Amino acid sequence: MQQVLTAEQGRILQDERRLLADLQVALTRLDAPDADLALIRNALAQLEELFLVVVVGEFNAGKSAVINALLGSDYLPEGVVPTTSELVLIRHSDAVAHPGADGGMAVRGLPVPWLQEVNLVDTPGTNAVIRQHQELTEHFVPRSDLVLFVTSADRPFSESERAFLQQIRDWGKKVVIVVNKIELLAAETEQQQVLDFVQQNAHELLGVAPATFAVSARLALEAKRTEQNGPGAENWQRSRFGALEQYILDFLDAGERVRLQLSNPIGIAAALIAGYQDVITQRQDLLKGDFQALDAIDEQLNAYQNDMRRDFRYQSDRVDNVLHEMAERGDRFFDENLRITRVVELVNSERLRGEFERRVLADTSRAIERHVNELIDWLIDRDYRQWQAVMEFIERRSLQHTDQMIGRVRGEFDFNRQNLLKSIGRSAQEVVDSYDREAEALKLAQEVQRAIIQTAAVEAGAIGLGAILVVILNTTFLDVTGILGASALAALGLYVLPYRRQKVKAQLRTRIGDLRRRLDAAITQQFESELSASVQRIREAIAPYTRFVRVEREKLETLAADLKSAENECQELRRSVEALAPSQ
Repeated sequence: MQQVLTAEQGRILQDERRLLADLQVALTRLDAPDADLALIRNALAQLEELFLVVVVGEFNAGKSAVINALLGSDYLPEGVVPTTSELVLIRHSDAVAHPGADGGMAVRGLPVPWLQEVNLVDTPGTNAVIRQHQELTEHFVPRSDLVLFVTSADRPFSESERAFLQQIRDWGKKVVIVVNKIELLAAETEQQQVLDFVQQNAHELLGVAPATFAVSARLALEAKRTEQNGPGAENWQRSRFGALEQYILDFLDAGERVRLQLSNPIGIAAALIAGYQDVITQRQDLLKGDFQALDAIDEQLNAYQNDMRRDFRYQSDRVDNVLHEMAERGDRFFDENLRITRVVELVNSERLRGEFERRVLADTSRAIERHVNELIDWLIDRDYRQWQAVMEFIERRSLQHTDQMIGRVRGEFDFNRQNLLKSIGRSAQEVVDSYDREAEALKLAQEVQRAIIQTAAVEAGAIGLGAILVVILNTTFLDVTGILGASALAALGLYVLPYRRQKVKAQLRTRIGDLRRRLDAAITQQFESELSASVQRIREAIAPYTRFVRVEREKLETLAADLKSAENECQELRRSVEALAPSQ
């Protein structure tokens, strides 16, 4: 083809090749099915091939008869039942030949001169009983440069023909309509009525007025079979076939054929671009929901952390209250015991120590340990419930929009998205299922214990939290009661006892306050660490989904811009082809 092109036609040809190649890349990134990618490959291949006329229509409309009349002999079988069960490519050869198949089509070689510049394709009926026949026809139409649409005068423009012609329109093909079997209508008024009906409906459907011819292929072929009758014979005149033949063989000169052949890939590209712009829109709409889902999870996690910190203060205050109550008991103990009237008891420091442990320390360590364990159980329970909430949310999200996804939006995009959602849901379920509450509680208690040991510098070894607290509290007792021995009392004198009582009370409150702060810091630090780890685990679980959504959005934005650019290029190329001079 390129050898006979002008410079302008050659430029358009190169631009179309580049457009189709870029479109092929874009559609591949959109996970286009092989059928759509094959359309682009075929369009590229056809730029190097002869002009292609594809004949379509319902079975028994007379497609094969029209082709035989154009070829001048009974090359193709005709009948009242579907006779064409496959695509038949008709091309030039020096003698009648049946070389086999080419690209899934049967091939016929015929010694017809005008086939040197044009290839012809006969197709199965669009309403054939075997569904595969119609699919063959529908899939081959995009490859055509010119569509010869054959309808029958006795049942013109049926509903199935209308639907099929609409598909042809979507590919932007040049269409010529042939109303065959016009001899079945005796009166010219009837013939004209049928012709007007077809022209009007075709115009409304295609948006343009296609060239329309009313013919009798049977009479035309009979006239051509009998050489002595010639073109002026009665059958030839009655067939009205001459106008159609002149249109195809004479009107479609080299320049017109080139324009139509250059228009073909533009129509294919434009149809694919429009279809995949819809695909991108559908995917972007779906991703909007995914981003909203991720935002909702973020809001959930932020609210979860705020709620946990608020509720934690209540939980930790219960521990603090135990020590506060111990300080109150200590005040009462020293007020009752550090008096001159109790001098005998004060001299007995061991007895005083026992009373201090019984009345002041009491069950403080056990109460603290109990409240810490309750706090740990609360933290684990809330963490468990938050994982359940995220898992249920992801499961609901994986089911949303699935029924709304239509057409080519399905494929790798939906497959990857659904698999990610399922994977995240499985991860959440595994976390929930693997929760060993006792093990988690033990681990957390050990972390709190370790923190207290570190802050209090206690050599506790492998003992429980309560035992650690007993060590700390008893150390505090020794600090505040060590001055109460008999020798110390005698040295100080009885007059300083009220002062010493206030000092001991203040000292005890200071030590208890220090213990409260250390215990609160240890528990708070561990709480924040566990809360942060819980949230981080959830974020890591949904990270693949988050990355997919963000990467897919960026990809779709790029592809949308690429397709918009291709659409503009299609429009510019169409204007350039339409502007080609007839002499070209």
